[in-house]
Amino acid sequence: MTQLADLIITNARIFTSDGSNPHAEAVALKGNRIIYVGDNTGAEVMRGDKTRLINGQCHTLTAGFIDTHVHLLWGSIWMGNAQLQNVKTKEDLKTVLTEFADSNKTNPWIVGRGIRYSIISTRQELDDIMADRPIYVGVFDGHTAWANTKALEMAGILHEAPHDMTNGIVVRDENGVATGELREGDAMHAVMDLVPLPDAARKRELLKLAIHEFNKTGITSVHNMNGDMEELMAYAALEDAGQMNMRVYVPYHVKPEATEEMMAEAWEMAKVKMDYVRGGAAKFFMDGVWESYTAYNIHPYADAPNTKAEPIFSLEHFTRMASLCDQMGLQIAVHCCGDGAVRQALDGYEAIQKTNGKRDSRHRVEHIEVCQPEDMPRFKELGVIASMQTSHAPFSTEEDRVWTNRTGPQRWPFSFAWRSLKNAGATLSLGSDWTVAPFDPMINIYVALNRKKYDESNPDQRLTLEECILGYTRDAAYTEFMENEKGQIKEGYLADIVLFSHDLFEIPSADIRSAKPVLTVIDGRIVFEDNSVVE
Repeated sequence: MTQLADLIITNARIFTSDGSNPHAEAVALKGNRIIYVGDNTGAEVMRGDKTRLINGQCHTLTAGFIDTHVHLLWGSIWMGNAQLQNVKTKEDLKTVLTEFADSNKTNPWIVGRGIRYSIISTRQELDDIMADRPIYVGVFDGHTAWANTKALEMAGILHEAPHDMTNGIVVRDENGVATGELREGDAMHAVMDLVPLPDAARKRELLKLAIHEFNKTGITSVHNMNGDMEELMAYAALEDAGQMNMRVYVPYHVKPEATEEMMAEAWEMAKVKMDYVRGGAAKFFMDGVWESYTAYNIHPYADAPNTKAEPIFSLEHFTRMASLCDQMGLQIAVHCCGDGAVRQALDGYEAIQKTNGKRDSRHRVEHIEVCQPEDMPRFKELGVIASMQTSHAPFSTEEDRVWTNRTGPQRWPFSFAWRSLKNAGATLSLGSDWTVAPFDPMINIYVALNRKKYDESNPDQRLTLEECILGYTRDAAYTEFMENEKGQIKEGYLADIVLFSHDLFEIPSADIRSAKPVLTVIDGRIVFEDNSVVE
């Protein structure tokens, strides 16, 4: 007996991400599954009195997008702070922070997020804006911040650090007084830990707001690249309440001070396997970022040859802790911006395979801003996934002189080497690293399609539109061991789909950002719909 569908979309240009059936014009959904992929005629027989029929208007329809690198709870909370992404001058910063302070008179702290490097450099510049309330301003990448004198005094770090920092630098002047610049987690947390967090109810509301914004861009799943059991339970509470509209994969953040006994929490998180929320991974940070001179590199910084960053984990320490994770069956993801960090992560993975035996582990390296050519084939050899975020790449040398000055022309040929890694056989999954970059896939795909060469002699590292969509769908699902459940428009797969406002393959690459989702479906439920477009 023919099944009657709950929802049918016809007349669409369906890019299925399924190599055996790459294109179709109709899809039918029943419950939370796809029950038909094919032509309009075949879908018509599944139409019943209660079936909703949508005309795809020859627009692109894909599997729901999977962002393989976000910081969901952090980002949701930061949405309640002053937004500094568009700040370009000190005067802009003063305007935004002053307006935020005036609108939040009962909040003792002024916290801003998303500023670019080179706009401010000292606590005195923040004191000039406001000296009687503590100010904390975080850089877009989450690896550097500045605080005013009041905040540094409250944290007890203006004149001396209260303890040694495993992963953090309080930048000081020649007299040993803090300049206001805080590099990496321990230094930033010395101040940020004083800022009151929202209560559980407020966190839930902020999460729902953020998830809805993700849905509006066609995202139906994310990999949350930090976490612990408390954070996992925040997502689980949303699902228990029937309010979760996005699938979330949550690792356990393995910090340098973590002991083997503490890894029991990662094991307990791996047991959580709900419809939308699940654990099963571990996240390490091998280094920081190029902009703050905390990326672990093989050769000296181009603009500061005497500056040498050390890895957050030594090779022995990383291999020991990661080996334990591997023995527990966890997938491992490692933040690596510098080429030294990338190599050390790959060396650790190779050592783990020799010790524990090779398995289908699908361990990952995150970011890979610079990778030496001789290390690129190792991704395929070791079965390691290259998890990259295209909007991290400066669009041109004129757009971001800080990053390009740190790395120097000698590294540009193998910087953000998406094409070179793919050519070397690596599986490439895509994401945003929100809040470091916007989560909107069209913004990130725009960079992947249009990025300029930093020098005419550099190889072209751009991706095709098809490769971008696969990196957000099929290959992203593979990255989380869900390639048999989602990431493709395929019969039997989860009904996570997105319909766009245009045929993406007919838009000039320079105009790709003009395309927007008009319908997002997760688990068979419509979670976003533009009624002005959808028929």
